Amino acid sequence: MAHSDARRHTAPTPSDRHAILVAAAFGSSPGAHPLPAAHGPEQNWLRAVALGGQGRYAAARAELARVRGTGGVWSSFGASTEASLLRQLGGHRAAAVLDGRALAEAGSLRTSSGSTVAARRDVGTVAARRDVGTVAARRDVDVVAAWCDAATGLAADALGRGRLAVCGSLLDRCAAALDAADSEAGEKAFVRQRIRLAWVGAESALAAGDFTRARSRADRAVELADGFGSIRHSVKSDLVRSASLTGLPDHGPAMDLAADVLARAEEHELIPLQWAAAMLLDGLGAGRDAGRVRDLDAGRVRDLDAGRVRDLDAGRVRDFCATVIRGRGGRFVTLSAC
Repeated sequence: MAHSDARRHTAPTPSDRHAILVAAAFGSSPGAHPLPAAHGPEQNWLRAVALGGQGRYAAARAELARVRGTGGVWSSFGASTEASLLRQLGGHRAAAVLDGRALAEAGSLRTSSGSTVAARRDVGTVAARRDVGTVAARRDVDVVAAWCDAATGLAADALGRGRLAVCGSLLDRCAAALDAADSEAGEKAFVRQRIRLAWVGAESALAAGDFTRARSRADRAVELADGFGSIRHSVKSDLVRSASLTGLPDHGPAMDLAADVLARAEEHELIPLQWAAAMLLDGLGAGRDAGRVRDLDAGRVRDLDAGRVRDLDAGRVRDFCATVIRGRGGRFVTLSAC
């Protein structure tokens, strides 16, 4: 028994540590906490991604401060990840500064290569050819991924400030870069970037009032996320899809899916997604007549299945999640400052 206890309390090996962090950031255990200590900038970044997904904003920022001091590709990833934390809570203006820095850092890492000319083929616009030639055709997958993370982030920043044309241009450039990079690295190398591209594409279509296009982009995100293996990405993709369904005459499907997202986000302790789903449900009128929520004091809503969505006081869940987010270092930004 003593041997068993000692083994159970032994610190994880380096390979175990990395696997735990990957599973928390992009896998099957997004709510894992506490997480093992990070060793090196990649693990710092993985920890930050996982902590941010759980709404532990102060802890995530502390990890990202370490990442951004390392230079290179991880510095770019760190800047764009910190931008996403700001954007989640309305800070689009500040996020754009960090995303711009991330884009510049990734772009500076490009290498001189004979593949530049080949990468330009079949790309229609001058801007896309320039971006493909300098970034997307590179053999360094991390650099391409970092550049696309930053470009998609900048598109989302522009969308949050009502600049739909800028958003669309950035999305087009990112899509062209990914298309060219896929020809060298393979489609599976950039699934996460494709999912994020679909998210912002759907949100842009919603902002333009094009619900048909929004549903198409959201469906693409759901399809990609199903094969990616990340619970957090699946939950977020379904959240985007539920928003795209609000254009239907019957809001029932949107409410049912949003309720399912809310329950899954709670189950996996993804507080920011729980908050976002509650906001969507509140906007659709969930619970305004019932005025109650089960186990609110514990923050537990998983026993509310989609068929009982109208028993949920979504506004109270939203406020509860916002309180948790503030307690974990989240800083909401007012509309005038975003």
